[in-house]
Amino acid sequence: MNGWKKFNWLGWLAFGVLLMSWELGARATPKLQLYFPPVSQILAALGQALVTGPVAQHFGVTLGRFVAGYLLSAALAVTLGVMLGYVGFLHSLCETVIELLRPMPSVAIIPVAILLLGIGDSMIVAVTVYASVWPILVNTIDGVRRVEPTLIDTGRTFGLKRRQILRRIILPSAAPYIVTGLRIGLSIALILVTTAEMVAGSKGLGFFILDEERAMNSATMYAGVVLVALMGYLLNRLFLLVEARALHWRHGMMTRQEV
Repeated sequence: MNGWKKFNWLGWLAFGVLLMSWELGARATPKLQLYFPPVSQILAALGQALVTGPVAQHFGVTLGRFVAGYLLSAALAVTLGVMLGYVGFLHSLCETVIELLRPMPSVAIIPVAILLLGIGDSMIVAVTVYASVWPILVNTIDGVRRVEPTLIDTGRTFGLKRRQILRRIILPSAAPYIVTGLRIGLSIALILVTTAEMVAGSKGLGFFILDEERAMNSATMYAGVVLVALMGYLLNRLFLLVEARALHWRHGMMTRQEV
């Protein structure tokens, strides 16, 4: 019953109306079907590509690159973020570099990555790591620095060592900030994987979409876009599920506070 209540029926209804409007509008104007084919044709092209075409292989390549880049960026950013947030000297030392590099559009690093790493999986993974590391890093630093000093002082009063304070006080307190950064980094990682595949890839969904566009196969091109959208949606839902299980203690605490 709770799942029924939480399901966004209104949002899915609006999405269905949008798709129906697209379908009817495309069929009413045949001249535009080259650019905006009916939804039914896109879904048919998607089914055909999954059964007979190489799109399933492209999907697997993109997913593998995404997982590698995202996990590397998460491990790197959380580790560095905790260190920089906890040790004031290190934060002051690195703050200027972070603030200079963080606002730079991540796609601008693709030519540099090609120059250093060539064209291949390592380049795409490296670009993905560079792009998605910043929101995780900044949120982790912010979360660690926002921990109440009273909590740390209390831990020291009870004789907790630095590692114990970090594990028992700082990390749990900063967890919501870290999770927010991880969720933002999730979408950025997928964006950069597909973008890098379009710019310098020979396989993957980004390459597939661009290749079908060049061949003027608009329905199949949109089918690739649909696959990227589905990948992003399912990854986000999976992340929310993991978050709910990992931070169930926080949700319970917030519920008690509301009551």
